[in-house]
Amino acid sequence: MTGDHPTPMTSRALTRPVSRPALRSWLALGLAVPAAFVAMWIVVPAPNRALLPLAVGAPEVSALLLLVAAIAWLLALVDVRRQARARWAALCAVVAIGLSASPFVRFHAVADNAEQSLRLALGGDYLARIPAVQRAHFRAAPLMVASLFRGLGVPSDTVLTRRARIVDASGASMTYNVYQPTTAGVHPVLVQIYGGAWQRGEPSDFAEFATYIAAQGYVVFAIDYRHAPQYRFPSPLDDVRAALRWLNANAARWNADMTRLVLIGRSAGAHLAMLAAYAPDAPPIRGVIDYYGPVDLVEGYRHPPSPDPLQVRPVEEALMGGTPDAMPERYRAASPISFVTRHLPPTLLIYGGRDHIVEPRFGDLLAGRLRAEGNTVIHVEIPWAEHAFDTVPNGPSGQLARYVTERFLASVTQPSIVTP
Repeated sequence: MTGDHPTPMTSRALTRPVSRPALRSWLALGLAVPAAFVAMWIVVPAPNRALLPLAVGAPEVSALLLLVAAIAWLLALVDVRRQARARWAALCAVVAIGLSASPFVRFHAVADNAEQSLRLALGGDYLARIPAVQRAHFRAAPLMVASLFRGLGVPSDTVLTRRARIVDASGASMTYNVYQPTTAGVHPVLVQIYGGAWQRGEPSDFAEFATYIAAQGYVVFAIDYRHAPQYRFPSPLDDVRAALRWLNANAARWNADMTRLVLIGRSAGAHLAMLAAYAPDAPPIRGVIDYYGPVDLVEGYRHPPSPDPLQVRPVEEALMGGTPDAMPERYRAASPISFVTRHLPPTLLIYGGRDHIVEPRFGDLLAGRLRAEGNTVIHVEIPWAEHAFDTVPNGPSGQLARYVTERFLASVTQPSIVTP
C-alpha cells in the first residue's frame, strides 16, 4: 500500500535557492515603490496634519530619492524583459526619478531670480560693500551637491552657546538661548523667533541655523514668548517687545551692537517679527527676515488654504480669542499688512510656492504693498517648497534660503548703513 502515500519532498527541494534575477527584481521593487510613494508628495498636497511632514520633507530629500530610484531602475533594467516584477519596479523608479528631479530642473531659474532680487533691492554692487573676510563665510553657491547628502558643516567650535534667564515686569520667567561668536569685538545682532502656530516651540528650535549665523560674526538671541490658547494676542508680541528692551539694556554683556539689529522669524515667529519691526514705536531695526509668516489674519481666516492640514481657523481663534467678525480691530492689530507704511526696515520674504499653511499669495501681497510704499523688499518664492521647508536645512530650499539670508543679513548690518 506504499503507493497510496505521497512522495516526501527532498531536503534539496526545500532549500532550493531563490534565483539571482528574482532577488534582483525584488530588491528593485523594494527600493522603487517607497521612493515613488515619498516622491509623490513633492506634487501632492497633504490632506491632513499627519501627512504634512511628508509634503514638507519630500522635496527636501529629493536628492536621496533620486539616488535610490536610479539604483532601483538600474537593477530592474536587467530583468525588465523577463519578469513582470522588474517591469513594475522600473515603472515606479521612472515615476520617482521624474518627481525627484523636478526641484533641480527648476532650481537654476529660481536661484537666478533670487540673486536678481537681491541686486535690485540692495544695489548691483552690494557684495563689494561687504568686507572680504565676511564674504569668505558665505556659501559659494545657492546649491552645493555635497551638502545635500552630508549636511551643511556648521563650525560650532567658533560659537559659544549660553542661556539667559529673564524675569519680566509681571514676574514671569523666560529663558533665551544665546549664540555668541568667539571672535573679539562687538557684533551685530540677530534675534530669532521660533514658529509653532503660536502654541508650541522653544528657543532651541533651529539651533543649527543660529550656530551657523553666529559663526559668521553675529550674536544670535533665540527668544521665547507665551503660547496660545492660554495667552491671547497681544501677549506673544508683548514678550517679543520686552525681549528687545532687555537686549538693549544688556547688550554690553554679550558684546552685542544693538544699532545693527535684525529680526528673523519662521511662520508664527515671522508674524511676530514683522509686527515688532513695523510698529510705529519700534526700536531702530536694520532689517526683518520673514520665512513663510502670516501677513493678513483676516484674509487668512476668510479664505483658508485647500487642503487645510493645520486647520487655520481654529489656530487663529486660539490666538485671538474669537473670530474676525467678533473682534475686527484685534485682527487688524494682529496683521502685519496693517502697518505697512513708508520708511520701514528692509524686508526679506521667503515663501514656499506649495505652502498650504500660509499660502504664497501672502508673500506676493506683502511684497507689493511694501514696494508701493517705497520700502526695500526682497521676495523669494520657492515653487516646490511647502511650509517649514527649512526643517531639512540641507535640502534645496533650505540651501537657497540660507544663501539669500546670509547675504541680506550682511548687507543691511554693515556699519555704513543708515536706517530710516
